[in-house]
Amino acid sequence: MTCSLALKLCRIGLKGLICSFLFCIPPAFSDTLITTKQRFTMENYETHYGEIIPNVEIGWESYGALNAKKDNVILITHYFSGTSHAAGKYHEDDKASGYWDSIIGPGKSIDTNKYYVISSDTLINANVKSPNVYTTGPSSIDPKTNKPYGLTFPIVTIRDFVNVQHALLASLSITTLHAVVGASMGSFQALEWASAYPEMVPRAIAVVTAGEADSYLITEVEKWANYIKADPLWNNGDYYGKEEPLDGLTNAIFSINLIGVSGLILDRQHKKRMTDEISPRKSILSNFSIYEKMEVKARAKARRLDANSVLYLVRANQLYRLGHAKTVEEGIRPIKAKILLLPSKYDVLIPEYTTQSLYTKLLIQNKSVIYDEIKGPWGHVDAILAIGTKKNAIRSFLNDK
Repeated sequence: MTCSLALKLCRIGLKGLICSFLFCIPPAFSDTLITTKQRFTMENYETHYGEIIPNVEIGWESYGALNAKKDNVILITHYFSGTSHAAGKYHEDDKASGYWDSIIGPGKSIDTNKYYVISSDTLINANVKSPNVYTTGPSSIDPKTNKPYGLTFPIVTIRDFVNVQHALLASLSITTLHAVVGASMGSFQALEWASAYPEMVPRAIAVVTAGEADSYLITEVEKWANYIKADPLWNNGDYYGKEEPLDGLTNAIFSINLIGVSGLILDRQHKKRMTDEISPRKSILSNFSIYEKMEVKARAKARRLDANSVLYLVRANQLYRLGHAKTVEEGIRPIKAKILLLPSKYDVLIPEYTTQSLYTKLLIQNKSVIYDEIKGPWGHVDAILAIGTKKNAIRSFLNDK
């Protein structure tokens, strides 16, 4: 991870801890990577469960140039609350770059001088209020009623995200990929790509991943959903054009943010100040400052998201099993890709042991797989904040023939 990225993270409220834990090196390239958001549309899409969604739209962006053979393509698949904006900026004066700017760009691990990098918004992206996100989901207008779908929108899966991406690539006459790379929910998509389209995917990098949603993950994300459904303003998903369930969505985002970071980091950042605080000693109604700060951040983020879309993303993750097969082993069987697994040492949401289980299953079937632990201190979000510590491993894996 470069010092420039560390400074950006410090400016958004992560203080000076990045440089305390990670080696900082001068960036090799300082030119800003500029990208443009584009739209892809499908007249109809049939979901994995056989439902038809008309007028499907997703946004996408790219970095680098497509070669004549169209075989230098790397697809980036994003995490739960992410978007297609994996790297660079839309405008020079944008305050922040894409989430993986530390590894995507000229001369970086995913070298845009060499590769044509594509990233798309998922079907049902939670960031529907962003002007830079194009997606179809429960907040979209149902052509049959001319009203938002709400809960009448079909249930979709990780495979559906992948299939829509596949249609996007087909529209660009791209029939093979150099690699698929993703983190968290994006890692599920990367592995699903390798299982669903094995002839297209020679390499896949899965950062903080598992072969299926285990009981813990299913239960944890259901808790997020229940916060939303418990808000009276949610109104069984019928809140469009009315006051939105902001309190429930805020509580969901708070829970997501809390489990995303390790207790190690929270304690290092806040322990001394918390034990010295006076107001919690005087009133049971007083909160510790760490809670209040996290609640403010969660509420600000909740204002940018759609509650129903979060519910649908929760369900897509709960339904995940590699290949949508009866067992993970069956989902692994079609894979021909070389796999790089990058778990995070302190991840609570997708613990390292779930990645180890997948690694063992891959080895048993004689798949080509590398296991390389991210040793950052942040937990689940090391997939973003500490990904730079694996830049050489990623570069080597992508360059390997």
